Amino acid sequence: MNKKLATVLLLASATTLAACAKKAPEQLPPPPVSSGGEQTPAPTTPMGPQVGSQEHFRNAVNGQTVIYFDLDRFNISSTSAATLQAQAQYFAQYPQLTFTIEGHADERGTREYNLALGERRANAAKNYLTSLGIAPNRIAVVSYGKERPVALGSDEQSWAQNRRAASVMIR
Repeated sequence: MNKKLATVLLLASATTLAACAKKAPEQLPPPPVSSGGEQTPAPTTPMGPQVGSQEHFRNAVNGQTVIYFDLDRFNISSTSAATLQAQAQYFAQYPQLTFTIEGHADERGTREYNLALGERRANAAKNYLTSLGIAPNRIAVVSYGKERPVALGSDEQSWAQNRRAASVMIR
């Protein structure tokens, strides 16, 4: 008898739940009517990288997201100044964006020396961008020293690629 009662209750519950299911409306309501002269633009599908992404930044500055330094130096060369000016134009166009400048060094020297040199390089780039009108509170600085090389060789060409400051978008 207990089994019959449980079965009846189960069937009654299932029937009750089925009766409560929502049915889709036969016709959708019309879109909201604008009350003023402003019209809301129709949503569009993005046709490229999202503004603020590293890819968007790289495309906008023609791939110039990195500046390079001479051995044991942190001064901004004329080539690096041109790169930073292109970056400043991008950041001026999108004032809501924040970014990090990563300072790097080659493998020569102690860990401590290279961390300090990487920080001076990143700060030199930050100061240059600040002098071009970019707010300093939008720019974070980090030094990786020799810990994140892009070229793994132990030759002048590899070392030159690793003495750098890279601008990276913050998400």
